[in-house]
Amino acid sequence: VQLQASGGGLVQAGGSLRLSCAASGRTFRGYTVGWFRQAPGKEREFVAAMRWDSRATSYADSVKGRFTISRDDTENTVYLQMNSMQPDDTAIYFCAADNRIIWSSISSSRAYDYWGQGTQVTVSS
Repeated sequence: VQLQASGGGLVQAGGSLRLSCAASGRTFRGYTVGWFRQAPGKEREFVAAMRWDSRATSYADSVKGRFTISRDDTENTVYLQMNSMQPDDTAIYFCAADNRIIWSSISSSRAYDYWGQGTQVTVSS
């Protein structure tokens, strides 16, 4: 499955953005999906994930209550709604997917086989 992330941009602190991750080649059905981010000079970190059946989600503590992951399998798209954004949210955001992942490992980037190319998000103070 090929993933294409979009929706990044420049936003002021306190603002909102919605990222999209579109799948092609195969349907998203049956895939657990995740969002990760990587700031300059830092390692890639987990942001959020949604289980393949949409019945479970997980968020990093740093975004809990501000970010929401969702999916529309009919549109083959996963979203990340980001509200109350802060300068520390500045990073390249990546979407990822896998259909064999174990839920306990969803925060590990090594657990995902499929990745999008990333979209830049910049939050100004």
